[in-house]
Amino acid sequence: MPKKDLEYYWELKKFNPNEKQKKAILHFEGPLFLTAGPGSGKTRVLLWRTVNLIVFHNIDPKRIFLATFTEKAAHQLKEGLRSLLGLITNETGVPYDISGMAIGTVHSICQDILVDRDRCFSDVRSKSPILLDSLSQYFKIYRRTYWRELLHAGGYLISDDIEKDEEIAQREINNYFDGNDYYSRHYATSNLISIFNRFSEENLNPNEVETSDEVLQKILKMYEFYCNSHKNGKIETVDFSLLQQRAFNKIKEYNNSCDVYDHIIVDEYQDTNAIQEQIYFELAKKCKNICVVGDDDQALYRFRGATVENLVEFEDRCKKYLGLKPTRIDLDTNYRSKKNIVQFYTDFIEQSDWSKPRGNGYYRVHDKNILPFNQEDFPAIVTTDKNTQSDVFAQVAQFILDLREQDKIEDFNQVAFLFPSLSFRGVKNTAVQRLENALNNFGIQVFAPRAGRFLDIQESLDVFGLMLHILGRPSHQGQASGGLQDFRMWQIRAMTRAEQLMSQDSFLKEYVEDRQTEIKGMLSDYEALMKIINKKKWRLEKPLQLDMMRDLANASGLSNKCKLTLQKRAFLDLLKRRQQAKQPVSLSYVINRVTSADWSILDIFYQLNGFKHFQEMYQLAEEGIDEGPVCNLGLITQYLARFMEEYTAIITASFLYDRKFTNTFVGSYLYAIYRLGESEYEDADDPFPKGRVPFLTIHQSKGLEFPYVVIGNLNKIDRPADMKEIIVRDLLQKEGEPLDKISHFDNMRMFYVALSRAKQMTILPQWKGQRQSQAFKNMFKANDFPKLDDLNWNIIPQIALDEEDLGKTYSYTSDYLNYQQCPRKYMIFKKYGFIPSRSQTMFFGSLVHQTIEDLHHLLISNRKKENA
Repeated sequence: MPKKDLEYYWELKKFNPNEKQKKAILHFEGPLFLTAGPGSGKTRVLLWRTVNLIVFHNIDPKRIFLATFTEKAAHQLKEGLRSLLGLITNETGVPYDISGMAIGTVHSICQDILVDRDRCFSDVRSKSPILLDSLSQYFKIYRRTYWRELLHAGGYLISDDIEKDEEIAQREINNYFDGNDYYSRHYATSNLISIFNRFSEENLNPNEVETSDEVLQKILKMYEFYCNSHKNGKIETVDFSLLQQRAFNKIKEYNNSCDVYDHIIVDEYQDTNAIQEQIYFELAKKCKNICVVGDDDQALYRFRGATVENLVEFEDRCKKYLGLKPTRIDLDTNYRSKKNIVQFYTDFIEQSDWSKPRGNGYYRVHDKNILPFNQEDFPAIVTTDKNTQSDVFAQVAQFILDLREQDKIEDFNQVAFLFPSLSFRGVKNTAVQRLENALNNFGIQVFAPRAGRFLDIQESLDVFGLMLHILGRPSHQGQASGGLQDFRMWQIRAMTRAEQLMSQDSFLKEYVEDRQTEIKGMLSDYEALMKIINKKKWRLEKPLQLDMMRDLANASGLSNKCKLTLQKRAFLDLLKRRQQAKQPVSLSYVINRVTSADWSILDIFYQLNGFKHFQEMYQLAEEGIDEGPVCNLGLITQYLARFMEEYTAIITASFLYDRKFTNTFVGSYLYAIYRLGESEYEDADDPFPKGRVPFLTIHQSKGLEFPYVVIGNLNKIDRPADMKEIIVRDLLQKEGEPLDKISHFDNMRMFYVALSRAKQMTILPQWKGQRQSQAFKNMFKANDFPKLDDLNWNIIPQIALDEEDLGKTYSYTSDYLNYQQCPRKYMIFKKYGFIPSRSQTMFFGSLVHQTIEDLHHLLISNRKKENA
């Protein structure tokens, strides 16, 4: 069947593009500059433009480079593209394969370039580097052994007193960046990570820059050591910033790199950094077909190296790198928000002077004119009576409750509270806590796992408290800093909470005691074996001699289980085969093998989740009443899986002995998570569960939309330029926005993002003594906004829950069969992002086929009979 024209498929998908959207979709040759205001349908434009290239211009998907900013946005593009191409295939019978297409985040595409499976960028296939995300990067630098090597490379640690030198170095680093005389290794690590990433994003070579600043000289030496240390060993490791640098270097080194792609398409271009811009223009050097999409007014990620000038000056950069002026198309119709919302945020951003000195242009894209598609004159910007803070928060909470009780919304997650920040160093901001309390007083639950410390939420206390009872607390020696004292108090709170749970569930208590007994048995066997080893003066790293097995099996005090394992024929045959192959195992291997647990910490999680307290959380999610607890449990599995990746998945008696495991898991890993605070690692892909009002930072809300939005704080102080930006500007003689205006510009953009999230209504609470940014003061002075209590409920429409309409593809094996096997299992892993383990199979099967209480009673009783 012949393929129809593009408009035929638009009609099938009920997509009616405006003239500017059509022009952008149909543009084929030459650079294209798309300015895309909030709610302007840029994702659909990108999808249909890519479909047009593939279907109607016969561009091989492998010849298209399509990058976006987040994993969530990348997944949405892939799913949408598969859906649209599938639609066309169903009509024409012509298949389209995008499996080899460079589509995803720039980091994922850079990884593919480095691996180069199709050998597009080199003549030989490369090994894939191991990518360190922000948390892995932190642990790499923070570990004391590496930390001291890093300081030594910078010229520190020069005396015999290493600990004293280390403290001096840490104080100097922290004072240099923050102006604070902290000796904290944690803060010093965080500061160095930030500047190292900026250096990598700017493609800075530490040997090619000069400075008379002695501290900066040391930092540059440490950066050089850091870059080279990633190359040690057989497999290279890179962080996100170095990954881009490595990919760019590979592209530059290969002469035919500019022949790989016919079209370069980049979404969220305002969030790109210097090295990314170089990658894009290098790849487009020959084809000239580079299309960038973005909105400089929504640029939020300067702290991650984003350079908004890449978008603002794109037209000039095109002339510089490609010798062409791009076609500019403004996607300027907002399909998301009511007219008054659009008018408010466009007026708000104009409260600042964006012009450059001497009339030499602007620091934002000029001549933008965002127009609302919805022309209804609706009271979409609402404020409160200016009473006390507690009265105002109660008024807001009452309004949200009324929205739900009068069926104006279907769920509380249709209302979002947005804040410039939710916490400071792991502690909730006062306004955030008071707003949460006000909502709780009306029976409204909040979902804010990233407000404050994630370890402080109830589900974390439940899970980790029980784990502390099973595995034990770390050893405590000497005086503790304030941060460590707080963490020790957290451990006590968690264990106290666990004791309450065990007092309410005798089967849970019995399970914990059973695990404790098992660990004691493992340690007892380990001590018995080590007595023999020490007596015989054997070395653990020594290759095993088979006659050693007899002595080990006869060790005094050894359990029957361990003895039988040492004498097991299959195990002995394995050792013999290894010896015959001249690959004998070490004595340490045998000891760990026979004294290891048959569970991991992730297994413990799923076993604990089989008990009544946690089962009720899953039931609430299944019934659509409250998804918050299950969402938090899903985040816990991600942290447990991360620990297993960073350290080990196997728990051995040697690791448990002398509290080494708990010192690592609790005293090091969880303590680092506790210190970092979740505001440092907020995840844009976190779910927003049914039954709860989401509390988000404005950064988290980027790319999202909600029927109702409450701006919880109308003030963000303009601060001096960040030291990292000053350093980079000085070293590279780089131009950009004035240093004294950077903070102000960024704050204006941040609030612009917040104000453009709402579809139906934006609520701006005011109270006595409240601080407001000058732009908000100007807006309130120039407008008389309606008050919450004065709204006519009859004109407020009912809002249904959003349904994804960009298309989604399903797999027979990973979707249909898994759902058919167990709907709850499918829900947990597909929707809430749980990380699977061995025990989860038994966990979900038990939930379907018999009660948890009976199952655990049976398991524990049988184990006691076996050990009797």
